[in-house]
Amino acid sequence: MQNIRNVAVIAHVDHGKTTLVDKMMMASNSFRDGKDESGEVLDSNDLERERGITILSKNVAINWKGTKINILDTPGHSDFGGEVERVLNMADGCLLLVDAFEGPMPQTRFVLQKALQLGLKPIVVVNKVDKPNCRPEEVYEMVFDLMCDLDATEEQLDFKVVYGSAKQGWMGPDWQHPTDNIDYLLDLILSEIPAPKIIEGTPQMLITSLDYSSYTGRIAVGRVHRGTLKDAMNITICHRDGTMEKTKIKELHTFQGITHVRVPEVSSGDICAVIGLENFEIGDTIADFENPEALPPIAVDEPTMSMLFTINDSPFFGREGKFCTSRHISERLQKELEKNLALRVKPVEGSMDKWIVSGRGVLHLSVLIETMRREGYELQVGQPQVIIKEIDGQKCEPIEELTINVPEEFSSKMIDMVTRRKGEMTAMDNEGDRVNITFDIPSRGIIGLRTNVLTASQGEAIMAHRFKEYQPWKGDITRRVNGSMIALENGTAYAYALDKLQDRGKFFIDPGEEVYGGEVVGEHVHDNDLVINVTKAKQLTNVRASGSDEKAKVAPKVQMSLEECMEYIKADEYVEVTPKSIRMRKIILDHLERKRANKE
Repeated sequence: MQNIRNVAVIAHVDHGKTTLVDKMMMASNSFRDGKDESGEVLDSNDLERERGITILSKNVAINWKGTKINILDTPGHSDFGGEVERVLNMADGCLLLVDAFEGPMPQTRFVLQKALQLGLKPIVVVNKVDKPNCRPEEVYEMVFDLMCDLDATEEQLDFKVVYGSAKQGWMGPDWQHPTDNIDYLLDLILSEIPAPKIIEGTPQMLITSLDYSSYTGRIAVGRVHRGTLKDAMNITICHRDGTMEKTKIKELHTFQGITHVRVPEVSSGDICAVIGLENFEIGDTIADFENPEALPPIAVDEPTMSMLFTINDSPFFGREGKFCTSRHISERLQKELEKNLALRVKPVEGSMDKWIVSGRGVLHLSVLIETMRREGYELQVGQPQVIIKEIDGQKCEPIEELTINVPEEFSSKMIDMVTRRKGEMTAMDNEGDRVNITFDIPSRGIIGLRTNVLTASQGEAIMAHRFKEYQPWKGDITRRVNGSMIALENGTAYAYALDKLQDRGKFFIDPGEEVYGGEVVGEHVHDNDLVINVTKAKQLTNVRASGSDEKAKVAPKVQMSLEECMEYIKADEYVEVTPKSIRMRKIILDHLERKRANKE
């Protein structure tokens, strides 16, 4: 038996876990000489690199002093909780990474709570001690208080702490004396984190994640719970619904660095990839051929937010995307369900081309939409809605814990803004010239809040939130006060027309862009919708009058990201998403039909 340690890396977004994993791989010489070390090996997907966040959990393995360490990278956002929950099932211990200036943030709390409940042994790493004005000792005490809050056991509270800077590549016991490598941390992993227990008996393995290779198809990844799996062995898959299926393993791989290596057998405690299975899902168990026993499937928190997905039926349909039909979108959503545990898809009754897609939050759903858009899909999505449950005969909605960290002078604005959205302040503490304010706020109050918070604090605010629980309905929340400006007819927008309409509001289009009737082209200064003609050109007659020949001066358009558009639209509007553009539109495009519908 080789020595093994299974470690999950836990941290808030942007506290440096992916950088730390890079350095651990370099310390164990996982890269070949002359190989591209472009940094952030694990964030391999384009979206992850652009946003600097981890979306999909991934695992790598390194060798240190004869011991194999399986490192599992977890996402920091609670929106990707589905990923976190199943990864922690494979680990025996965790590295809790905390920024030496910011301290533990709400999302660290979310993942740490899951880890402590599973009984994992933590090692605390206080990272980024090279930052000016960092406060490592205070942060250490904050982590200790957080663990007490989360009911950690005596053994878990007796954790070791490591200080260092992953970016500069050093870790040590004292933050004032930098070392020149991260060996101290790797040695601690060997001494502190328990080796997995070897359980004898018939083989059992819970499938906790999926890999895909265009060469061999879907690959099941998980940790062998009991017994030994062998190459070309006959097995039974126990599905989540209780059915059994007899099949055979074609190949067995274990992880080495960032790649797979084929092995003859894998014993209990190690993480492996099984190739050659046809029908399986996350949560199924690979068990003995003769007398299979299933492991309990992974429990995942329920989704809290849903959106309507539908085909693109605007006048610009099919110009930019390759996949536009309902069959394409339906197949793509079914494929996503196979690996995205926290997602639910339900067709709308009586309609062939609409689906209600539910997920953990706006970010969870927008990452799916952005991925589909990059793959060449065209679709339209409606306004995000929170999922309402009836508990003991009472209408209940999801409540989140929201933390806003701002300079002191903006704190009153923040409190005013959040309380208007039915938020309740629960705590407020000063840190130097900044304030940390904690609220309990309904999930629907958070939709569209980020943009307003950043504007009101001149971009200084740091905002984070996590799902807390369901509470009774808090009453109506006004989301957006201003009405929309809507194009009257199809055509090209002219600077001449936009110039004359600038006092009516701000625009989302530039002169020269093509528009269609019913497209939302701007935000009105008042609260009602306004239909405008942006395609009106200047009459080129030879009649001259003083003042008729000024140049048109048009302010640049307001650029909005996909999330901002999703949070911005009203209930009677859609966001049209194509590979090249994101537009907002009214559901009923024709101006007169809209009027009739509003009267009814």
